[in-house]
Amino acid sequence: MYSSFLNLIDILGTFAFAVAGGFSAMERKLDPFGVLIIAFVTAIGGGTVRDVLVGNFPVNWLHNGNTILIIFVSAILTMIFGSYLKHLNTALFIFDALGLGLFTIIGIEVGLKQGFSAGICIALGTISACFGGVIRDVLLNKVPLIFRKEIYALACIIGGIAYYLLKQTHLNDDVAKVICILMIFVIRFIAVRYNLSLPQIQLK
Repeated sequence: MYSSFLNLIDILGTFAFAVAGGFSAMERKLDPFGVLIIAFVTAIGGGTVRDVLVGNFPVNWLHNGNTILIIFVSAILTMIFGSYLKHLNTALFIFDALGLGLFTIIGIEVGLKQGFSAGICIALGTISACFGGVIRDVLLNKVPLIFRKEIYALACIIGGIAYYLLKQTHLNDDVAKVICILMIFVIRFIAVRYNLSLPQIQLK
């Protein structure tokens, strides 16, 4: 059973990723149904992959009607108000970075409840945060961010390690979650702001 704060994180993460997916679809000039589908896939894709890996059936969103409602409302709001934003890339980045931090926490908590090791928990957090975006980008015929040189999954891993270490201290659990979320967001912001990236591997 989620704590009230973890449930709030789940709601915010779903909203953030649904909006990010909606913006991506609008950039590709998809119709309203396409925007809704991309928002849905972005919001639940990572969590679905995670639940399948840990054998959590039915997957979380199938028995949580609030998730579908949040995604639907987020997609509608994005279509209504997104057209007023001249810089969709900026909005997409903000919501995507927030979603990364929020869903990393959710994935790690799922792993901890299953009694998995630290490495597996952090991997589940990274999968939860990143794979919705992977599916989104594939459907939109783009190379997923996680496979490019941008610091994306690495931000989740660093934030996940920090969160796991903080949980070993006497720091309040909710405070540790907030620190992890902010850390992932800040890492993504700094990486994009100063064009920091991992080296590309090229054939010579």
